[in-house]
Amino acid sequence: MNSTNNISAQATSEFHDTSKSINSAVANSHPREVQKWLGSGDAILVDVREADEHARERIQGAQLAPLSTFNPNQVRAMVKPGQRLVMHCKSGRRASDAARMMAEFASAGLAISSMTGGIEGWKAEKFPVVLNKTVSKISVMRQVQIVIGLGVLVGAALAWFVHPAFIAIPAFFGAGLTFAGVSGTCALASIIGKMPWNKFTSGADSCGI
Repeated sequence: MNSTNNISAQATSEFHDTSKSINSAVANSHPREVQKWLGSGDAILVDVREADEHARERIQGAQLAPLSTFNPNQVRAMVKPGQRLVMHCKSGRRASDAARMMAEFASAGLAISSMTGGIEGWKAEKFPVVLNKTVSKISVMRQVQIVIGLGVLVGAALAWFVHPAFIAIPAFFGAGLTFAGVSGTCALASIIGKMPWNKFTSGADSCGI
């Protein structure tokens, strides 16, 4: 029993050590700092939001690498010798996730940062962004969430007030979300992304948030 506890404690300790190593390899950088790096060419900025978000509003010069299809090796190839890799999203969470996916390269010496506050933090500093007002203000991911939420709500109401068979509607959406999570693709997002109001959207095929 003691031996089992010792093994478990050692595994937990190793996990925490690895987590600390990854976190220490990836920095958080303030937008003002990032702007200086971009101005001097010392950094490349990578936007990990989805394609429709990037098309609607972006930071000049930012390269697109959506988190839903993120490939660390492809992102690494974007970085020129001597440059720092800075990633951003809307508010910071997705960029932090992407930065952790790049931890292998950080351990090898590549300077990697997640921009604090994302593009919202950038705008809070009054820095400019490129706007395309012809693109829908509601992202494809939010449109997917709205459709699924309404489907589940309507299906549950019909099952309760009309006929129990209508429970198949929320079950259908639940199965779709499960498949999307397992496969990494979302047919509903692909369909919505092809709608006229999303005509500038490309590559929206994941139900990720």
